Amino acid sequence: QVQLVESGGGLVQPGGSLRLSCAASGSIFSLLVMGWYRQAPGKQRELVANITPSDRTNYADFVKGRFTISRHNAKNTVYLQMNSLKPEDTAVYYCNTNWDKSYWGQGTQVTVSS
Repeated sequence: QVQLVESGGGLVQPGGSLRLSCAASGSIFSLLVMGWYRQAPGKQRELVANITPSDRTNYADFVKGRFTISRHNAKNTVYLQMNSLKPEDTAVYYCNTNWDKSYWGQGTQVTVSS
């Protein structure tokens, strides 16, 4: 069983930055591929980025060069550093991993607006 808790969302102006955190429970964090997804109103949930246990990363084209995913295994935490934010980045951001089943956090709202 894995529990995921996101934090760090909020309201930011276009061009600003936020760092999201996702804390995971349990002792298997270092074995997990961790991902960030987002869902905007009226749209499907989409992959933003993921990171493997060996720190290999993968990004959606729409965030390449702006967002950075990282992990701290000793803290059981995965991060999403978001820079140069755009209004179209506004969404609920979710942390995800898959082990015996798919696990999701409760989500954290990111709003980019002036």
